Amino acid sequence: MSLPTDVLAGPVGVDTGAPLARANPVAKLAVAAVLGLALVLTTDLVTVAVALAGVLLALPFAGLGPRALWRRGWVVVVAAVPSGVFTALLGVDSGDVVWAWSVGGATLLDVTTGSLQSGLAIALRILAIGLPGVVLLATTDPTDLADSLAQDLHLPHRFVLAGLAGMRLFGVLAEEWQVLTQARRARGLGGGGRWSRLRTLGGQLFALLVLAVRRATVLSTAMEARGFGAVRERTWARRSRFTARDWAVVLGGVALAVLATTVGVLAGTWRLALVG
Repeated sequence: MSLPTDVLAGPVGVDTGAPLARANPVAKLAVAAVLGLALVLTTDLVTVAVALAGVLLALPFAGLGPRALWRRGWVVVVAAVPSGVFTALLGVDSGDVVWAWSVGGATLLDVTTGSLQSGLAIALRILAIGLPGVVLLATTDPTDLADSLAQDLHLPHRFVLAGLAGMRLFGVLAEEWQVLTQARRARGLGGGGRWSRLRTLGGQLFALLVLAVRRATVLSTAMEARGFGAVRERTWARRSRFTARDWAVVLGGVALAVLATTVGVLAGTWRLALVG
């Protein structure tokens, strides 16, 4: 079992000269936030389909090839497909019955046109919300993201630097997980059987937690000793700039969110998610 660290690997195997890849990290973060907010407010199929279509059309400008996109975004697909299937099977029934499974005359599971539409909308919404986040993480160096958050958004530098250190250590945790796995195999632990594997997984997770806490303690002490926790205004080695090109990226994301919502309203399918 391995930890999915590719999504946090930064711009490795990415065309960093692509327009969206070169955009300021805060601009990409704003696009992901605006699209996410627009899609969280509604559950209709038309709005999420338009938003997802816009996201897919923008992908060639992000510098991510199909293989790189799949290596980093498969988690989003894995989350979207089961959610859509379960919503179609267990969601509120309406309209004609498309498929039904009956035992002894009793219908245990069925799929109607309404539940099928809801399941498809849920799956597409997860993809439309998740893909911009995948692009943000895949095309952005964590240090650039920290510089931009601290200098452009003026977030507290202690919070930003702690987050940057955590992102940098995620890959280290993955390596330690592999070492723990190999060590337990060498000692003959984790034999066959479902419960045995579960016990082994629990013990390995606890060992990884202990290592993570120990490493975090040492790292925080070292960072404090080097002045990262200073309360006075700090300087930055690299200057982050938010240019007109970055504003264009933000406006593009806002335009896509407005377009998707407008199409949903004009089609008569848009409804506030919390209202039902």
